[in-house]
Amino acid sequence: MIARQQASMRLNLLPGDPGGNQQADLVVMQDDLGAVGHEAFMLHSALQEDADIAGAGADAEGAGSTMQAAAALKGSGFALGSELETTVSVWTSQVKSVLQACAHISNHLDYSKKTHAENDAAIAASLRNRDGSAVPVSRLAEYFK
Repeated sequence: MIARQQASMRLNLLPGDPGGNQQADLVVMQDDLGAVGHEAFMLHSALQEDADIAGAGADAEGAGSTMQAAAALKGSGFALGSELETTVSVWTSQVKSVLQACAHISNHLDYSKKTHAENDAAIAASLRNRDGSAVPVSRLAEYFK
């Protein structure tokens, strides 16, 4: 015979809630979200500063040293000049894509962290008795039998 297990539901508890144990089933660590978002932001900042070969060593017209070299090579009749321009263009496009991805990750995780904190507060506020005290989990479990 197969033993049947009773299905049950456990909700997160507020600290110090006498209604049950303190272990949560579903936990979103805002600190973890914030840490990953911060790392994405730091990567974005570092890339923006260090990976800009198009703007490095810019002259009065704003052309970086690599583009200046490409122009000099082209001016001297070397095919390498055009290839170097293409390389800078492709590199710049790829760096912009990575920068956009880092910004998206950072912004999304910042948003998620804020939203989860707001949701947690709203749920905690909705699980209160009229006098403001927390509803014990044992009473909530009655509705799921």
